[in-house]
Amino acid sequence: MESLVEDFLQYLRHERGQAEQTQTTYRELLMRFVRWAEREKIKDWSAVQLKDLVRYVQHERERPWDKTPAPPNSRLSNERVYLGIAALRAFYRFAEQEGFLPINAAENLSLPRRWKRLPKSLGTEDINRFLKPVVPESPANLCDQAIFELAYSSGLRLGELIQLRLEQLQLEAGFVRVIGKGNKERVVPVGAPAVEALRRYLELGRPKLLRPRTPGNVFLHQRGGAFTSTVLWRRFKKRAQSSGVERNLTPHMLRHSFATHLLDHGADLRVIQDLLGHANISTTEIYTHVAPARLREVHRKFHPRG
Repeated sequence: MESLVEDFLQYLRHERGQAEQTQTTYRELLMRFVRWAEREKIKDWSAVQLKDLVRYVQHERERPWDKTPAPPNSRLSNERVYLGIAALRAFYRFAEQEGFLPINAAENLSLPRRWKRLPKSLGTEDINRFLKPVVPESPANLCDQAIFELAYSSGLRLGELIQLRLEQLQLEAGFVRVIGKGNKERVVPVGAPAVEALRRYLELGRPKLLRPRTPGNVFLHQRGGAFTSTVLWRRFKKRAQSSGVERNLTPHMLRHSFATHLLDHGADLRVIQDLLGHANISTTEIYTHVAPARLREVHRKFHPRG
C-alpha cells in the first residue's frame, strides 16, 4: 500500500507540480490511513471498500488530537477531517485514472462542511514594527530583512520565497518572476523598500554566506544552503518576538496583509488575483469579506454613535 502512495506523490511532484509542503501533507494523511488499514487487517488498496473509508473517517472524528500541546478531551477539527478525506479522494482519482485500481472507492465519500475562515492580516503599525531593520547588520539579518520586505511587498508564499532563484530577480525593472503552484509562472512587482533590502543583501550579505556547494537560491542560511520551510518559519517567529509584535504571526499573514492592504486602498480584485497567483477568483474573493470588517471597525471607532 505504501508503494502506491509513493507513486501518487511522484505524480503530484512531477506532473502536477505541487509544492513540497502539499506533498508532505498528503503523505502524512495517506500514511495515517495505511497504518489504520494494517491494524484492520487490510493489506491491499483493492480490498478497501467505501464502508471501510466511512469507518476510518468516523475513527478520525473520534480520536483525540495526538500533537502537543492539546487541550483535554480534544478532537480533530472539521478542517483536519476535511483534509484527510480530500487526500483520499485525490489519491483514488489518480489510482483509477492510471489503472492501478479498477474502481474509485472514495468517489461517494462526502466531505464535511468547511467553514471559511477570514484571513488574518497585520495592521500598518505592526507591519512597520516587524519590518524595522535590525542593527547591527549581519549577513543573516540582511537576509531576513530582504525576505520579510519581499514577502510583504509582493505577497509571495513561503515556498516561493524558499525556491526563488537569482535569475528570477529583475530588480532594475522592479519585479520578480515567481514559479507558483502547478509550476505556473507569474510576474510580480517589487516595491522600492524591498528592492533596496534585496540589493543590500545581495551586495553585503549573500557573498559571505556562499559555500562551495551553495545553490542558486536567492536566500541562504548561515551554512550556505537553501532554507527549509521549518527554519524559515522560525525566522519569522523570531523577528515578530524581537520586534514586539504581540500577535501569533505566521509567514502567510504577510501575504494576507499584502492582499488586504491593496484591497483597502482600492486595488481591483482581478489584479490581486494575478499578483497572488490564485487560479480561481473565488479564492481571492475571501478578501472582500475583510474590507467590510475594517469599515465596521472604523465606524465604531470614529462615529459619535458607533
